[in-house]
Amino acid sequence: MAAVVNDLTDAQWTAIKAAWNGCAYCGATTGALQRDCVMAISRGGRYTVDNVVPACAACNASKCNDEVTGWLRRKRLDERLFLERYVKIRAQLSTTEAHSGL
Repeated sequence: MAAVVNDLTDAQWTAIKAAWNGCAYCGATTGALQRDCVMAISRGGRYTVDNVVPACAACNASKCNDEVTGWLRRKRLDERLFLERYVKIRAQLSTTEAHSGL
């Protein structure tokens, strides 16, 4: 874990949670949200603004290090909705960072 790039700031995490407004996978809005890497660390992912989404404890534990789209299909969650929101929110956060220096 020490070798993994972890450049996600607290301000970025706050912005990510606000943008998703709940679990990125199932939409749950109750309970604490955890940082989940869309591409798992074990698959080459990093803790960065482009790879982290908020996940409820159940989704985070269930997904573990699975590939996200396959996991979404197996769980019968809306893969297309997730991917569309993921791309949109990443673009919004990139634009916000460029203007605010997050």
